[in-house]
Amino acid sequence: MSLAEIVQRGWNAVGTGDFDALVADYQDEMTFIMPGQTNILEGRQAFRAALDGIGEILPPGFEITGLRQIEGGSEVVSIVEWKSQKIAGSQLAVLFKFNGDKIYEERWFVDTEQWKGAF
Repeated sequence: MSLAEIVQRGWNAVGTGDFDALVADYQDEMTFIMPGQTNILEGRQAFRAALDGIGEILPPGFEITGLRQIEGGSEVVSIVEWKSQKIAGSQLAVLFKFNGDKIYEERWFVDTEQWKGAF
């Protein structure tokens, strides 16, 4: 299975709410950097716990309208097209860094002013 397929499997798990399946592809000592780059979660357990409150992390009405993966070396970038109640359409990027077939870092890149305005 390619790294891009692992990432896609994770997005599929998010879509179905199967967060246990999602975190199975992460190392125990992983890092998650959220929009704004100042909120950082350390460790798979902290990441899994945060997923239970995903409705508070994402803007109201958040919906992924398009998704594609770009793979290179030991990294995958997801280009995510999205919309919400206050944003008719936008894009963000998510960088996944791998050690073997496990993700050790996930970092979101968004227009932080637009993201804040979506709440």
